[in-house]
Amino acid sequence: MALTKTEITEKIQKKLNISRNTSYNIMEDFLEIIKKSLEQGEDVMISGFGKFCVNEKKSRKGRNPATNEEMKLPARRVVTFKCSGKLRNLINQ
Repeated sequence: MALTKTEITEKIQKKLNISRNTSYNIMEDFLEIIKKSLEQGEDVMISGFGKFCVNEKKSRKGRNPATNEEMKLPARRVVTFKCSGKLRNLINQ
């Protein structure tokens, strides 16, 4: 099962001994900072955790699998994540 925003908020609340609203606001502010940075095309690196990178994808030919109709897929930006060596080591222990 995935870790949800609600669960993270509760963990912040318990760890810092703060109100649920305060921990929720911290979580929302943190995510908003990351979203704004990625939206502007900036990479986000969190030391000891990993790096979120914005990559440019060129337009390309594709096809609709239902109809086999060829189409041109537009250029777009995608976000990728590469975990840090420390995190990778923790996961693989």
